[in-house]
Amino acid sequence: MAERNNPPRKDPYNAYNFIVEIQGITSAGFRECTGLDSAQDPIEYREGNEAFLTVRKLPGLVKYSNVSLKWGLTDDHALWDWRTSAVEGNLQRKEVSIYLVDDQGNRKMHWILSNAWPTKWTGASFNATANEVAIETLEIAHEGVRLDANVAAAGGGRR
Repeated sequence: MAERNNPPRKDPYNAYNFIVEIQGITSAGFRECTGLDSAQDPIEYREGNEAFLTVRKLPGLVKYSNVSLKWGLTDDHALWDWRTSAVEGNLQRKEVSIYLVDDQGNRKMHWILSNAWPTKWTGASFNATANEVAIETLEIAHEGVRLDANVAAAGGGRR
């Protein structure tokens, strides 16, 4: 049997090592970070004199989902204060960085959320018979996400 010339195997990164940094806020780690996506709905358009009986699909507006962060409740109030500022009409937009980290602690991927602000806070659920950590959730709206390819190209820095 002939030997194949396959390229070297590259395993995908694990999703359990990540860092979230919010401009000007230093907090503990997060348990979960979800909602990192973008979508662009097509606009259907057709003119009456076109020969084909189909509509054209034109690119519409780009939309970004809110990013949701979950963490164990501590006595650090930085994220609460950021949300309170928004509620009181003093909106502070910040840059948010999300890093995917490999098992050796090297930052491998870096997504940047622009003009981010906290749109929703959900407090912990309490149950006297539960055996679990109190978890808070902060939902962050933003106006765009970009990938900083320099982190991956440079091999990433240690956390």
